[in-house]
Amino acid sequence: MYLQISSIFGWGVRLGLAGVVVGGAIAFRSTALAQVVPDNTLGGENSVVTSTDSADTITGGATRGGNLFHSFDSFSIPNGRTAFFNNGASIQNILTRVTGSSISNIDGLIQASGAANLFLLNPNGIIFGQNARLNIGGSFVASTARSINFADGTQFSATPDTGTPLLTVSVPLGLQLGASPGGIVSRASGEGLQVQPGKTLGLIGGNVSLDGGNLTARGGRIELGAVAAPGVVGIGSNIGGFRFSFPTDLALGDISLTNGALVDVRAGGEGSIAVNARNLSLTGGSQLVAGIDENQGLVNSLAGNIDVNAQDTLSIDGIGTFPDGVFSGGIFNIVGLGATGNGGDVNVKVGSLSLTDGGRVTVSTFGIGNAGDVNIDARDSIS
Repeated sequence: MYLQISSIFGWGVRLGLAGVVVGGAIAFRSTALAQVVPDNTLGGENSVVTSTDSADTITGGATRGGNLFHSFDSFSIPNGRTAFFNNGASIQNILTRVTGSSISNIDGLIQASGAANLFLLNPNGIIFGQNARLNIGGSFVASTARSINFADGTQFSATPDTGTPLLTVSVPLGLQLGASPGGIVSRASGEGLQVQPGKTLGLIGGNVSLDGGNLTARGGRIELGAVAAPGVVGIGSNIGGFRFSFPTDLALGDISLTNGALVDVRAGGEGSIAVNARNLSLTGGSQLVAGIDENQGLVNSLAGNIDVNAQDTLSIDGIGTFPDGVFSGGIFNIVGLGATGNGGDVNVKVGSLSLTDGGRVTVSTFGIGNAGDVNIDARDSIS
C-alpha cells in the first residue's frame, strides 16, 4: 500500500501554532566514585585518567593521523562529574571503547576539545541518565557495536585479542554488531543530549529506548538504529557529520519513545532524522520533529526529511500532559510560526502503521513557505 499526503488532518498554510514537548524524566541514581578506568590494551599508548573531585581528565591514548584511540575497562560518569577528553586540536575522531563487562552509566557531562567527533563503543549497553549532557565540537555516536571497522580493513574492537592492536589513520567505515548487542537507554531531560548545530547525534545498538529523554541536533542529523543480529551498519559522510546505512537483510531490533521523549532537529534549514527498527513505538506525547523553526529561515531555506524504516510496525499512541500543555505524539515536519522556507518530507516504510488516541503523522506550515509531503509505504495495513 502506498499513500501520499501533502498536508494531513487539514492543517492549513500559515495557520496555527505548533507545540513543543518538554520531556519528562526518571530519576537516575549515581555514585560519587570515579568510574572512568583505563585498561592496558593499547600497547604502551594507553589512556591516562587524572581524577579530581568533579572531573576525570583523559589524556594519552594512541594517535594515528587525525584518529585518537582510547580504551577503558569501564566508562561511567555519575551526576555532577565530567569526563573530559583533553585532545589535541588536530584530532578529527576520538574513538573510545570499553573492553570490560560493565554497562556505561552516564549521568554527567562528556566533554572534548576542539571540533573532534566522539565515538563511544560499549557492547554491554549504555544508559544516559536524566542529567547526561554533551559538550563536544563534533558529532557524537554511542553504540553497542562490537567494533568500529575502517576503510583499510582494520578494526578497533571492544573484544580485542591479546597483543598490540593494529590502529589506523583510515576513516571509520562501519559498526560491527554482535549476536546480542546491548541496549541503549536515554532519560536525558532538559536540553538532553545535544550536539552543535549541523552535527550528527547517533544511537546505534540493540533495542533503543528514549524514556522521557530529549535528543537535539539543530540543523544537523539524528539517527536511531536498533539491531537484533550480527551485521555491519555502514558509516557514510553527511554535511557536518555522519549518516548510517542498514542492510536490507539485517534483522533489526525495537525502538521506543515514551513519556514525552523528543527528537528535534529544527533550525533555519536542513535538519534530518532517520530511524531504523523492527518495531517503532511513540507513546505519551513523544515526538520526532523536523522543519524550519519559529522566526527562522530564508526564502531558499529547505528543511531536511524524516525517514522511518520499521520492518514490522510503527505505532503512535497517546497524548502527553505536561506542565506547559497537552501534546499529541507523532512525527512532524513543520514550517513554524513566523518562519520562512520550505518544509521537508516525512517518508515512512513499514509493515503496518497504527495511529491511535491522537497520534499523528503531519507536515504543515505556519510561516511563509510550502509544507513537504507525507509518503507512506505500508506493506500490510494502515489504521
